[in-house]
Amino acid sequence: MAGRTERAGRHGDEGGGRGRLLVLLAAAGAARAVYAALDRVPPGEPALWERRNGRGRVVTLYQGPAVAVAAATAVAAAPQLPPPVRAAAALAAVAGAGAGVADDMAGGKERGLRAHLAALRRGRVTGGAVRLAGVGAAGLAAGCLLHRNTPDRLLAAAVVAGTAGAADLLDARPGRAAKAVVAAGLPTVLRGGPGAAAAAAPVGAAAALLPDDLGERTTPGTGGALALGAALGTAWAAGSGRTGLAVRAAALLALHAAAGRGLYGEGWWARQPLRALDRAGRAARPSS
Repeated sequence: MAGRTERAGRHGDEGGGRGRLLVLLAAAGAARAVYAALDRVPPGEPALWERRNGRGRVVTLYQGPAVAVAAATAVAAAPQLPPPVRAAAALAAVAGAGAGVADDMAGGKERGLRAHLAALRRGRVTGGAVRLAGVGAAGLAAGCLLHRNTPDRLLAAAVVAGTAGAADLLDARPGRAAKAVVAAGLPTVLRGGPGAAAAAAPVGAAAALLPDDLGERTTPGTGGALALGAALGTAWAAGSGRTGLAVRAAALLALHAAAGRGLYGEGWWARQPLRALDRAGRAARPSS
């Protein structure tokens, strides 16, 4: 039986190129507006939203809520998208942001799935455990909205949660996660078809604040990375049949398995052309 989004996709290209462009621009404009508002009037104590990055520079976490609100709003307001896709993408972005911001604010020292599970066995709920549960639940909810068959729902959940986790994994250097979302999502937007307009929302939101991210004024944090990744994963899940879902889920599983075994690290980014792409637009490290 065909999934809900597969049947919807046969009726056209979700508004065509103009519709996708409008979603992208709406997301970009919303991201800039929300970021400016947060920067002008911080929610709560400003120090809670500040972190020191790897180079010791103070950056804000405002980018995270800004891209989450922008991606969710732009996709929810896109009339050309089928209602299940709108609901799934908005839900994934908001849930990813909520779980990630909880992790950001908790500020625990545990890193990796094993550390969080060990803390749970000791009776302590870490921010990372909340993040994992939230992203997993969001992926499953999105899968249920997008597909009817149980196997497709589970594969879609894996794609949504896996893409969110991959974006968070990449959020280790200024601009890296946002660049990855733009680079991975833009071909989907340009190609058109089911899921293209939904992908335009995280791509537009990520691109809009990329200069501030690269300039080390703000960072997406876990909240922003999960929101962008979950929204992009939902777009991919909406535009894929079972084979496509399985291929994406397998690739994401391989990436996370490599990271869990210590096979993924900064050494990957020391090789060309990844090194050049990673450093593009980033401020040069000051000489000592």
